[in-house]
Amino acid sequence: MEIQYKEEKEFTPGALEELFLSVGWESGNYPERLARAMKQSSLVISAWDHDRLVGLVRSLDDGETVAFIHYLLVNPAYQKQHIGAELMKRLLCHYEDLLYVKVMPSDPATIPFYEKFGFVRYDNYRALEIKRLG
Repeated sequence: MEIQYKEEKEFTPGALEELFLSVGWESGNYPERLARAMKQSSLVISAWDHDRLVGLVRSLDDGETVAFIHYLLVNPAYQKQHIGAELMKRLLCHYEDLLYVKVMPSDPATIPFYEKFGFVRYDNYRALEIKRLG
C-alpha cells in the first residue's frame, strides 16, 4: 500500500465523515460543515489510500508569526504506519519560517507524539473551549 499525500482543501462530506467518525470525533456528525471548514483553513495536508481519505492535518495561521494545528487524525485501520508523523513533518516544513507553531492536544496521550517534533509542554498553559455541537 502506498499512501499519497496532497495539499488540497476539497473533500466530499462523506470522506470527512468517515475519517472523523473513525476516530470517534463528534464533528464527524457535521460533514457539510467540515467540508466548508476545510476550504477556509490555511493549510490542509491529507493522506490517501487510492480514493480513500485516511488521514489529515489542518492548521490556521496568520502567515507571519503563528500557526495553530487544529486537527491531526488518522483512521485507526491505518495507524502505526507513520502517516501521522509524515503529515506532521510536511506541515512543520511548510511553517519553518514562522515564529510559533502551536497545538493544544485534547487527548493527553498524544502529547509524547508532539514532543517528538520539538513541541514543549508548559505547566501553566491549558486550552479552553466552548462546545456547541448538537
